[in-house]
Amino acid sequence: MDISATEPTTSTAIEGPITIIANRKSGTNARDAEAIDRALAVFGADKAELRHWDPKEDLDALVRSAIDDGARLIVAAGGDGTAMAIASSMLGTGCAMAVLPLGTFNYFARGLNLPEDPEEAARAILAGYTRDISVGMVNDRVFLNNASLGIYPAILKERETVYARWGRRRLMAHWSVVKTFLQFQRPMKLTISADGKKMDRRTPLLFVARSAFQLERFGLTGGEAIHRDQFAMLVGLGDTRADLFALAWRLVTRSMREGRDYELICASDVTVETAKRRALVAFDGEKTRDYSPFEFKMSDEKLTIVLPKDGPA
Repeated sequence: MDISATEPTTSTAIEGPITIIANRKSGTNARDAEAIDRALAVFGADKAELRHWDPKEDLDALVRSAIDDGARLIVAAGGDGTAMAIASSMLGTGCAMAVLPLGTFNYFARGLNLPEDPEEAARAILAGYTRDISVGMVNDRVFLNNASLGIYPAILKERETVYARWGRRRLMAHWSVVKTFLQFQRPMKLTISADGKKMDRRTPLLFVARSAFQLERFGLTGGEAIHRDQFAMLVGLGDTRADLFALAWRLVTRSMREGRDYELICASDVTVETAKRRALVAFDGEKTRDYSPFEFKMSDEKLTIVLPKDGPA
């Protein structure tokens, strides 16, 4: 996520009512519930309220209700998936959004340089300032960190099946990767139009990044493109299962190299046509099967995000 291309809308601390929105399932987790209580204490009982959301419920309606009730700041309490969902509902509202990181990876919150401790994060939010940013869209769905086609969405799908049978364990997550690779048949055939330039590619993975922090975390290039408010599009190089295992190992060991393991394409407006009429697309850990072509673009409406004073420039 790039935040350097626009000016802050204000440099003052957040004032006014605060609404924390937490995933209902996460909110019942003892650790998350305790973290939210600690953050509420920092925000102030007379200033902040907690509202729970179930993914089956209308999040747009919940966000509108909070704003209509006077909220000046909405805090997404959860991981990247929760932040993405709430950001999608807050585009163009003008109401400020902040993130209380409670997830596993928290790439979006960490990219904003927010502390991972809930009390410290709440203090940083209260003392922060707001900035209007553009977010990534794929077929009109918001993503904050990345969207992808190919082997990664397939891993997420397989992981759900494995978790349902064996439980949510780290070993099962690793097994879902191995099982997906073993089932790999052939790379995708894609026609990519990047800022008007058309190209054909065969690849097992198309990874479209909007988080410079996430790229840096794994030793991948493309951060400069994101700072220019573009997408960093990584096209995986490899045709076989052995290639996939090699790519996975190099990703884990942060030894992937541009040109050997992936091709980097930088663009602001991207259209991807798949050989199949429909394909699985993942965005910030969520996934859906959608019709080709897939259009990646920056949002027309802005998201007003809270940044800590010692956050990125």
